[in-house]
Amino acid sequence: MAVARIEAGGSTRLFGSDRQAWLPQALLWLVTAALIGAHQGAVLTLAFPLLAILTGLWLYFKSPARYVGFMWWLWFLSPEVRRLADWSKGGYTPTSLIQVAPLAVTMISGLSLLRYYPVLAQRRGLPVLLILAGLAYGLLIGVVSAGPLAAVYDLANWVYPILIGFHIMANTRQYPEYRDVIVSTFIWGMLVMGAYGLVQFFIMPAWDSMWMISSQMASQGDPVPYGVRVFSTMNSSGPFAFAMMGAMVFVMAAQHRVRWIAGALGFLAFALSLVRSTWGGWVIALAIQLVKSSNRVRVRILATAVLLGGLCVPLLAVGPVADRMQQRLQTLVNLNDDQSYAARNEFYATFAKTAFTDVQGEGLGATGTSTKLSSEGGNLGKYGNFDSGVMNIPFVLGWPGTLLYMSGILWLLMRAVLASFAVQDDKYAGACLSLSLAVFAMLVFTNSLVGTGGLLLFMSIFSILSAAHWQKLNRRRNLILQGGT
Repeated sequence: MAVARIEAGGSTRLFGSDRQAWLPQALLWLVTAALIGAHQGAVLTLAFPLLAILTGLWLYFKSPARYVGFMWWLWFLSPEVRRLADWSKGGYTPTSLIQVAPLAVTMISGLSLLRYYPVLAQRRGLPVLLILAGLAYGLLIGVVSAGPLAAVYDLANWVYPILIGFHIMANTRQYPEYRDVIVSTFIWGMLVMGAYGLVQFFIMPAWDSMWMISSQMASQGDPVPYGVRVFSTMNSSGPFAFAMMGAMVFVMAAQHRVRWIAGALGFLAFALSLVRSTWGGWVIALAIQLVKSSNRVRVRILATAVLLGGLCVPLLAVGPVADRMQQRLQTLVNLNDDQSYAARNEFYATFAKTAFTDVQGEGLGATGTSTKLSSEGGNLGKYGNFDSGVMNIPFVLGWPGTLLYMSGILWLLMRAVLASFAVQDDKYAGACLSLSLAVFAMLVFTNSLVGTGGLLLFMSIFSILSAAHWQKLNRRRNLILQGGT
């Protein structure tokens, strides 16, 4: 009955399963709040990941769409839970088990590979096989060069976005429920994170300040009011800006009453993150939406942009907010004075030959935070900070792995673009197309195929493919019903 109702395009609020979906999540956050209030940070550090994993498993089997929403909430809020746990127990912890929770819950989606493995043999599953084969090659090289621990940890960061995407594709028949859950999660997430981001900028809570000082997060500005680059409840301004960029794209597909308030708060916090690459990504996504949309939708998009601008620009143009914004915007014009731009240019000039001529590749674990697991003292390794996805992929995966990995991704992107023409009336699918192309274009700045960017990319691509496949199933079902009558 539930599937029939979904395929018919009816209400996706399946009241019989709502209580089962919301109760475990509510209990998790209530226990978390109670332990923070009781200053039981040590207990929370152990309890939170355990309860999160149990909740994730429950939702995966009972409500697969709600599982995806819960997974996103963990990425949104777990870093803040970690900071509050440290603050409540009175000391900074360099490594916290709370950080494991979102990754572990996301990896639960790997069960879909085992449960729906026949999909991999279908035409829609072949690109996934290519991507997994490329990562398997990188893992083999990485185990030898960086060690098994660093290689496996890095593999998890590369593979979990594709696992979530496959999970969505494998449950195509529930596409409308996935669409509603994802849009709702991002709208409410933007409301919560946008509001907290402004609190962080204007007040700077003690737990955030303690974490910035102890973790030496100099790239996030100063741990004082008006001095921070907003990262809200997430780990840093980069992932936060990615999440806000996705949320502002999904606003166009939302019908929620709070979307305007959420959009205004999210836009302000997004601007105060001062992440120029995601500013550019959002402009690209907005331009693609305008090109792909009908005239009526174009008017709606422009009206939304004007409304958000009218609400937010006055606030960004006065006082200390204006000073921070003006300094950052000037770097877009005076590139000669931009140290970040100069450093990236130098990196491209000096490292490009090494990245593109390393035929074998350095393997997974050679770059990023995984280098902490293979270096002495747990510090970032030589290539811990890697600002280019264009060079990161060939440097890590080598020529064989890059050929397999990128062939799969380009195949998926091409199929998503073609499929988008079949679902032009689906605003969510249109938002997903613009978002996926924008995230892919951001490879010149960072490896946007992993982490938060990767989750947005693969979730969007497979949502488009699911929308097209769901429509095809609907047409087939209708023909059968008509033939029966």
